[in-house]
Amino acid sequence: MSQKTNSLKQLALQKFKKNFWGVLSFYFIALVGLISIFAYVFAPDNSQYANQMHLAIHSKQPGFKVQMLTIPSKITMNQSLIDRVFFGRKNTNTEVPISEYTITEDELVYKEFASDGLQGAEKELKLNIFPNNSPKEYIEHKTFLFGTDKYGRDLLSRVLVGARISFFIGFVAVLISLIIGVTLGSIAGYFGGKIDALIMWIINVTWSIPTLLLVIAITLALGKGFWQVFIAVGLTMWVEVARVVRGQIISTKEMQYVTAARALGYNDFRIITKHILPNIMAPVIVISAANFAAAILIESGLSFLGIGAQPPMASWGAMIKDHYNYIILGKPYLAVIPGLCIMSLVMAFMLIGNALRDAFDVKS
Repeated sequence: MSQKTNSLKQLALQKFKKNFWGVLSFYFIALVGLISIFAYVFAPDNSQYANQMHLAIHSKQPGFKVQMLTIPSKITMNQSLIDRVFFGRKNTNTEVPISEYTITEDELVYKEFASDGLQGAEKELKLNIFPNNSPKEYIEHKTFLFGTDKYGRDLLSRVLVGARISFFIGFVAVLISLIIGVTLGSIAGYFGGKIDALIMWIINVTWSIPTLLLVIAITLALGKGFWQVFIAVGLTMWVEVARVVRGQIISTKEMQYVTAARALGYNDFRIITKHILPNIMAPVIVISAANFAAAILIESGLSFLGIGAQPPMASWGAMIKDHYNYIILGKPYLAVIPGLCIMSLVMAFMLIGNALRDAFDVKS
């Protein structure tokens, strides 16, 4: 009778599957990742950056409904399906919220929507600007599930599109931190001596600078923008990874399997990458999960300060910045909704980090 043996990876995976909050967090993060990639497919407003403004219906409550008239443009935009799916639709049409309309023989007469009991302006349009002289196809009842922001944009669409920045900044920042941190930590821990002293001096100097201040300095040096923020956050998160990798390699490089690899004549690069790093990646994975959460919070803080993702790009931090004063004006949901999104995503990464820590713990 054969006996089934499990590797350490399989045992860790089995332990992780038993952690309810870890598994739930994993599926939540996967869902947010799917929404981030296909945000424009799910968003009601699939224009670029979900930036379709309707000032007449600004700051409306969740569930607000209105009739929307779309006035077709003579300008045609040639845009591929892939471009529309991943970067939004280049919209040249004009959308006008209306309260009522009538159709005559050759004109569409409509009254613009107005809030607070005011009467909107009455305007006319020739029917020939609509294909087949049929304006009814261009009038629809629109529901804003999360309401509208102070510019009259669909808040739900902005939240969905804004998830892309908060989610992908975690991946890019952690990738940059892993490349720099694992490389420098491995060199310092394996070779020691003056190389270790020099790298530790760089680590300590970088560690002594407040993270947010360092990110702001790098962002100002690289310029304001989408990728600049990603790089700036990543360049400030490698220090902790480097310290952990260095410590792990110092305690591992004298193990018997490393001595055996040296005796077989393997070069230092192969020993580090093929023998040492695969055996010390458990704590690095846990730190990476925590760094995901930290990167999201740092980007939100930068966007709140106005040096993160720039308008009209949607960002959860920028949405809070635009609407935090509405908390005392009776419309707190404009800032609370993106705040809850940040909190839930950060919490998911922290929970999955705790679950990974427990799964890789050999003592439990």
